[in-house]
Formats: sequence, C-alpha cells, structure tokens
Amino acid sequence: MKKIIFKFSFLVAFFIAFASQVNAQCDTIATICNQNFTKEYLSDGQEYRALLFDDQTAEFHLTLYGQSTYRFAACSGLTAGNLIFRMYDEERNEIFSNADHAISPYWDFKVISTLDVIIEGNLNLDEVESGCAVLLVGFKP
Repeated sequence: MKKIIFKFSFLVAFFIAFASQVNAQCDTIATICNQNFTKEYLSDGQEYRALLFDDQTAEFHLTLYGQSTYRFAACSGLTAGNLIFRMYDEERNEIFSNADHAISPYWDFKVISTLDVIIEGNLNLDEVESGCAVLLVGFKP
C-alpha cells in the first residue's frame, strides 16, 4: 500500500511540475505575441491557449461584432512562423489562413456585420513538433 501511495504522490508531483513549466512557457509566448499589437488596438481581455503536439488542432469560438476592425495574433514559440491559423464562419467556410500569407503572426480583419467564427490553430511541423499555441484578439475602439 505504501508503494502505491508513493508512486501516486510521485506522479502528482511530476504533473504539477510539468503544468507549471507549460504555464510559464505559455506566459512567455503570450508576452511575445502581444508585441504584434500597436497602441491603436485594445485587447479583448482573453488569452486563448492550447498545448499542441504534432498534428493536433486547437479550436477557439468567437463572436465578432459588426463595424469593428480586429487584429488576430497567433504565436507558438519564440519566433514567428510556428503557428498556422485559419478562420472559418459557422458553416466552416474558410475566411482566412495565414498559410496563404507567409505564415504571418497577425492579421487585421474588418467586420461588416456581427459574425460567429471558429479559429483553428496548428503547429507548423516544418518548424516545431510541440508547443503552446497562443491566440490574442484585439480591436480598434
């Protein structure tokens, strides 16, 4: 019984240490990603994050309000070009992919009328095999 408790305690300690390291990594990436915003954009106050391995996909759902201009910044790692992101409407029609634009770390989008969107993120497997995907959204007031 003591061996089981010891093993369980060891596993819990390992996962807590791993989670702390991942959270610190995501904080660093979010700070770097935030550099894609200029003073004219206000953050929506959210940091969309996901830990990705290999070909996993992160999916975020957002509502964009009409007559607004948004900036989307998507990062993974310490350099640009590690995260491919795509925006779809509710019916999964692709609106944008940064893969078509040299894997740019940000994109500006003017919304005419309110729109629910899905943003998917995948690692650029030519650059990285795992990492924290961070999506930041800002808008012009």
